[in-house]
Amino acid sequence: MMIHEITSKAGKYKARKRVGRGPGSGVGKTSGRGHKGAGSRAGNRRRAYFEGGQMSWARRLPKRGFTNANFRQDYHVVNIELIDARLDDGADVNVQVLADMGIVRDAKLPLKILGNGECTKKFNVTAAKCSESARAKIEGAGGTVTLAPVKKWVRDNSKKKAKAKVEAAPAPESTDAPEETQDS
Repeated sequence: MMIHEITSKAGKYKARKRVGRGPGSGVGKTSGRGHKGAGSRAGNRRRAYFEGGQMSWARRLPKRGFTNANFRQDYHVVNIELIDARLDDGADVNVQVLADMGIVRDAKLPLKILGNGECTKKFNVTAAKCSESARAKIEGAGGTVTLAPVKKWVRDNSKKKAKAKVEAAPAPESTDAPEETQDS
């Protein structure tokens, strides 16, 4: 018996438990909440990681090492077999085209082409990275591969330098002299 056969007979959803409907229901009186205490009362909530007052898991484990995870460069990874199956002969392949077709989620990340599968069509591929096997298969089928490396993020100090230059410059002298008043 398979799960879809069970759900077709019993139904897809489980009926909600109606609590507090008398002793015959099995969940009458205290409605499955036990006796007294915060757990029996409305509005009771506990932090997800709270462990009853003992030292929490996050504090018991030692923090060691260093990670560069925040600086990792992620890519949309696509194999040749998928491109060959979904695109026409002579098509231009880049991250925007693949995003429009729904092959990759969006065009925010750079594209990386891998060589799994066969390439039977001619493609003009523009990607940030391409494996050697993928390049050989694409060029073997008469296509071209253009690498457009990811531009590395660099802090823009031009505003800071401009501000420092303005502060270092001498203040211009004012030409407006105060007017003298005549007393009569």
